[in-house]
Amino acid sequence: MSNDEQLHAMRHSLAHITASAVKKLWPEAKFGVGPVVDNGFYYDIDLGELKISESDFKRIEKEMRGIVNQAQEFEHFDMPIDQAIDWARQNGQPYKEELLNDLKRSGTTIAKDLDVSELGLATDGESAVETVSFYKNGDFVDLCRGPHVANTKDVGAFKLQRVAGAYWRGKEGNPQMQRLYGVAFETKEELDEYLVRMEEAKLRDHRKLGKELDLYTVSPLVGPGLPLFTPRGTVLRDIMSTYSNQLRQRYGFQKVWTPHITKKELYETSGHWAKFGDELFLVTSQETSDNFALKPMNCPHHTQIYASSPRSYKDMPVRFLETTTDYRDEKTGELGGLNRVRSLTQDDSHVFARPDQIEQEINNLLASARELYATIDMKLRVRLSYRDGGEGYLGDISLWETAQAQLKQAVLANELDYFEQDGEAAFYGPKIDFMATDAIGREHQVATVQLDFVQPQRFGLTYTDAEGNAAQPVMIHCALLGSIERFLSVFIEHTAGWFPFWAAPEQLRILTINDTVLDYVDEIKAVLNETVLMQPVRFNEIRFTVDDRNESLGKKIREAAKNKIPVQLIVGQQDKDAREVSVRTQKGEEKVSLDTLGEYLKAI
Repeated sequence: MSNDEQLHAMRHSLAHITASAVKKLWPEAKFGVGPVVDNGFYYDIDLGELKISESDFKRIEKEMRGIVNQAQEFEHFDMPIDQAIDWARQNGQPYKEELLNDLKRSGTTIAKDLDVSELGLATDGESAVETVSFYKNGDFVDLCRGPHVANTKDVGAFKLQRVAGAYWRGKEGNPQMQRLYGVAFETKEELDEYLVRMEEAKLRDHRKLGKELDLYTVSPLVGPGLPLFTPRGTVLRDIMSTYSNQLRQRYGFQKVWTPHITKKELYETSGHWAKFGDELFLVTSQETSDNFALKPMNCPHHTQIYASSPRSYKDMPVRFLETTTDYRDEKTGELGGLNRVRSLTQDDSHVFARPDQIEQEINNLLASARELYATIDMKLRVRLSYRDGGEGYLGDISLWETAQAQLKQAVLANELDYFEQDGEAAFYGPKIDFMATDAIGREHQVATVQLDFVQPQRFGLTYTDAEGNAAQPVMIHCALLGSIERFLSVFIEHTAGWFPFWAAPEQLRILTINDTVLDYVDEIKAVLNETVLMQPVRFNEIRFTVDDRNESLGKKIREAAKNKIPVQLIVGQQDKDAREVSVRTQKGEEKVSLDTLGEYLKAI
């Protein structure tokens, strides 16, 4: 067993130990599923009206350690499906009984709506399940496929972390259970390091900082998953989307605009309706019988702009760019901060290219992504996201194999750190997904480049080749930020709200010591207004404010630091007399001549 497999078995075993401990404390507990997740595990639990809180964690952990210290063996055995259903019924486990009945009727198809990898399945192709697997430790028995460690004493270091609500099988009409999360590592040292990182993560939480820095708000009257950006937050959005667009405009991308609703036929043709129809917001016309949807993505619209004019091989490639808001009817229970929203703004772009142009176009987009994430100091690696053997993919398998090979070749040619993963492709083609590591070591999926032979075919897109024949273009999808809302959640936490000078909503604040320097402040403001910052985003202004309130300098400095203003200019009588300013940044404080202040700021 590899180290990863051993750690997985430890975490899976701890999920069972957690359920066993909960059962000892609350014998009436009913259990759902308890899989392994990143850095740990969880178990879904129904305790009726009783709610587990963090104040209960010590009691539960004490019971868990007791089970660990007893060195209980994990014993595996199989049971016929009917006998297993009787077991669930007799032990008051209705959720297990439901799963077992579904398995009996439908076999492995149950896995389509729930991660039930912990269930033991013994099937004959697509036929119903005949036997299921169980594990027993002490007097606790659970439906489970494993794997587990041999003995409860082999589970390493662990800690319960949080409890959250979760609908049974992820469906809002089902009962709401309590999802008890824990983290686990092989050693206490690794656990302690992780907990320190998590404490730092709490301080960086974008929901906390978003409120403290006045970047965005939410309103129950507007609805969940629909964030409202304040003036400061809107500046940040605009700067990042402008930078993303500028990186691609240098390669010939042109801006387009498309409406926010469309007839459902557009998505039926593209294939999105069959794949994502239950995630769409539907719109009914009061004037016609047409059925509309709020757009969840932009690629089908861009195909129609391409198709609006005849294209020659000499016109290729055609490159469209649109930063626009899309809408997806995400489950309420899955919404959180800016990570998962119902209104997501994408810095979307599409290339319609000849086959011989694919390599260069992908290289251009890879270069843009690398430059953007180097600018914000995030290390990148890429995931080559391929199709797996499942259903739901469109297009001929030979086209998929060609596309996957082309993407891999581009990644190799650009000497990118990469890994390959089946089952992560879009339904119309494989992807290069950029994975960025933030300041505290967490990895996030950000930019993406996708190759698509399917939508041009489904929409009948063509161009006239050099021989005068109709040829089909290849479509390349790319977003550098992805969802701007989700990107901002990552960017806020990566910087802890201390945005780089060029990106900060308020770049500079002038702090006066007293009223005798207000005329000198006017001179400083004139210098700032004349200073043009060109890199990395071309904005012809410095965003600054003046704090000339009748307050102590200490209070003004504290408030500027709390608002994470990257540059503060402190102005007193001595500064006025010397024709200089005291510049305060995170790196310290220094004196700068007013004559050189503009050049100083350009160099930050």
